Amino acid sequence: MHSVFRLLTLALIIGLPSMGTAETLDVWFGTTTPKDGLSKGIYHASFNTETGKLTTPELAFGIGSPGFLALHPNGKVLYCTGTIDGEPLLTALSIESGADGEKLKLINAAAIGDGGAAHLSVDQTGKALFSAQYGGGSTAMFELAEDGEILQRSDLKKHSGGSGVVGKRQDKPHAHWVGTSPDNRFVMVPDLGLDKVVIYELDLDELKLNDHGFGSVPAGGGPRHMKFHPDGKHVYVLNELALSVTVFDYDPEAGTMTAIQTIPTVTEESKAKENHSSGSEIRVHPTGKFVYSANRGHDTITAYSVDPEDGKLTLIEEEPIRGSWPRNFNLDPTGKWLIAAGRDSNTAAVFSIDQETGELTFTQHSAMVPTPICVLFSKP
Repeated sequence: MHSVFRLLTLALIIGLPSMGTAETLDVWFGTTTPKDGLSKGIYHASFNTETGKLTTPELAFGIGSPGFLALHPNGKVLYCTGTIDGEPLLTALSIESGADGEKLKLINAAAIGDGGAAHLSVDQTGKALFSAQYGGGSTAMFELAEDGEILQRSDLKKHSGGSGVVGKRQDKPHAHWVGTSPDNRFVMVPDLGLDKVVIYELDLDELKLNDHGFGSVPAGGGPRHMKFHPDGKHVYVLNELALSVTVFDYDPEAGTMTAIQTIPTVTEESKAKENHSSGSEIRVHPTGKFVYSANRGHDTITAYSVDPEDGKLTLIEEEPIRGSWPRNFNLDPTGKWLIAAGRDSNTAAVFSIDQETGELTFTQHSAMVPTPICVLFSKP
């Protein structure tokens, strides 16, 4: 006992490496699979949370354009958007551990009935699966079995209207993301065409979505994705068309959103230098101290600090992703690392996150992933 104590004391004095063991996480990559392209489906890699090293991703399941992924609360079932034999479906896959690593096994697939999905998510009880249809302008709800199998579609809500501010993009509804409030009472759907976040009250007994209200972003913003702050009282909505973030006060009891700030993700001068730029993804740091958003074309991640009093944002930096067209990125559960997926560069670049300042530093480590457009962490 005394020798162990002396060793630990010595380590503190001279800075020996920690004796703790690193955690290894699974990383799943959703992709797009263009004709004659490199990607064949969903890819899997392992990630070391101590070193920030990502193993070489390998094909885990062959399927057409499994763009977005979602994990069941039990951690054993993965869901994806995509196509099988050309038909747009939602697919349930069991995560299987083997001698050669993690693999995926088909449970079943279900047609949405309103085109293909741009995004999907699972409610916090694991009873329902939701999907947002960009082309159909709708939100769908599916019943899930206890083992994660997709059962009947229980509801389909067609959005209506269009803000008409940005031609061809806002002449009709374009639902782009779907997820629940922290208390699982409401379902939120940013609709790019409406300049609104549509809010539904979630009825898990009847497996229905009931109209509840909406939150509005500035005209022409084009809301794409959103995330809640860990305090459950603030919402951050990324506006794809305007390249901005709108901050909302959120009333958990009433299920209402009130906009309090809109801040650019890149400057007008920066946008003017690009042929095309658009916002793609937004994430909130586990501590709630920082927010990050991705800029396609500009090919950067914008970092913000969060005011602990009112939730408003202040710019920290714009960090190049060392790749092209960051349609998606994610933070690991420890909040120490960020992986940015470059769709057109076939890359997954790893950045460390300064826990005090929120600044990103490229670790000089990047893995090859065919046309990645979604990054999802899970525990083995």
